[in-house]
Amino acid sequence: MAGPRVLAANVMRVVPRIGARSHVRASATASLLRLSAQAGGRLSLTRAPSHCLRVASYSSSAGGAASSPPPPSTPNSSRPATIEVNGKTYTTDEWYNVPQTVLALTGRKLHLQKDHPVAITRQIIESKFPTATYKRYNEFDPVVSTIQNFDSLGFPPDHVGRARSDTYYINETTLLRTHTSAHQADTFRASASDGYLISADVYRRDEVDRSHYPVFHQMEGARVWDRTKVPNGDVVAAIYADLAKLPTHDVKVEDPNPPHHPERNPLQSEHHTPEEAEAVAAHLKRSLELMVVEIFTRAKQAAARQDPNYVDEPLRVRWVEAYFPFTSPSWELEVYYQGDWLEVLGCGVCKQELFINADQPQQLGWAFGIGLERIAMLLFQIPDIRLFWSKDERFLSQFTGVQDGLDKLKRFVPFSKYPACWKDVSFWLRSTSAAGGNTAVANVHDFHENDLMEVVRDVAGDVVEDVQLKDQFTHPKTGRKSMCYRINYRSLEKTLTNEEANDFHERVRQGLVEKLGVELR
Repeated sequence: MAGPRVLAANVMRVVPRIGARSHVRASATASLLRLSAQAGGRLSLTRAPSHCLRVASYSSSAGGAASSPPPPSTPNSSRPATIEVNGKTYTTDEWYNVPQTVLALTGRKLHLQKDHPVAITRQIIESKFPTATYKRYNEFDPVVSTIQNFDSLGFPPDHVGRARSDTYYINETTLLRTHTSAHQADTFRASASDGYLISADVYRRDEVDRSHYPVFHQMEGARVWDRTKVPNGDVVAAIYADLAKLPTHDVKVEDPNPPHHPERNPLQSEHHTPEEAEAVAAHLKRSLELMVVEIFTRAKQAAARQDPNYVDEPLRVRWVEAYFPFTSPSWELEVYYQGDWLEVLGCGVCKQELFINADQPQQLGWAFGIGLERIAMLLFQIPDIRLFWSKDERFLSQFTGVQDGLDKLKRFVPFSKYPACWKDVSFWLRSTSAAGGNTAVANVHDFHENDLMEVVRDVAGDVVEDVQLKDQFTHPKTGRKSMCYRINYRSLEKTLTNEEANDFHERVRQGLVEKLGVELR
């Protein structure tokens, strides 16, 4: 199934990103859910602060249709003719927009790295889905076709998820997957088991802050029943028989809404009877409740081991009606934890078109998606998503041996907090762009904040903690627009000197000029 954007695993970008951003809120499910995230607060002032460095910038529009090739975001001379990903060679074209810093991460596969928090989280989730029913797929290649990533899931040609401002393209028809749901159609078509779990690294151009990273990990799962294989063809009875085999739990669950609603959460009446949809939903909810109880029980145990004053509170779970393009009815599962309701995952009854398009029209079932970093940050209390990519032993050694004994799981202990060093960069948007005030040249690829974020990441990498828009101003006479961003430089491994921060910042400024065609003010 492919979630701010995805229904397969926490993963697909179907709705404007979370709050609209991407991964640390919990619904990271490919075509299924809004990948999770917190919207970085945006402050609009009347004019740029006097201390801002002045720079002008260009990028593409948030609307992002992808029906015709946009101009390259980097000069042609900087584009390699071919690239290699995990031992395979691919030819690039004018769509190519993958920075070397992102390519370098394609082989890391944190979800398979022994005793890494992402791998531990994957293991905990997998433990609630027996291998006899749910086949594991953890080694799918990250390079997929646009057919796999978009077309097979029904993404319209002008969907924002197809835009180069959102997605890393190798060429016009080949990209780094944006969600695990890119493998959903192939997995349904193979029909190798009654269920599956897919875990993988996924890639998205996004903002820079402590909860977003251009590479993260998702898991999606599905359970299906075949009308032609169940006893007497009674799929409802077969589903309830399987439900009766699942364990129970004693956690309080709030589920006040009906199993389906004609307007809010419709039944696929042309394909499913109400009894069939309700049976699928019942199996789905029990399965995912058991998974969430396991995750948060271990989180509470880890907290109690490290804090003798830890006060336990009963776990509460609730189901919330939702909308995802590839499930109906659909829900989000929320957990009350440490005084707040947290969105953990998205799920639903699979749209029957997915099975029909995969040549399995006789099947029906459910799917869910979840973001592994999102859960790992809650489970281990890891405050900054950049830490997952650290090779610092002060980080990694804290989790040694956990996969061989989950009772050793404990919260992350910060090993240092280095001071921040922020720098402002202020600029006019290009007067030749629609975003800069020239509406006569409107272009969907005209300006996008993600282009600026990519320049910052490409220059300074993990030395940047976050980038925030601090000010924007439109000149009353010329209509030109000025913007000011604050870049917060903070290394995870050492204290940056002001000179080092200045060097990074100057290279960012020059990168904006060279790659985005800005004019420095």
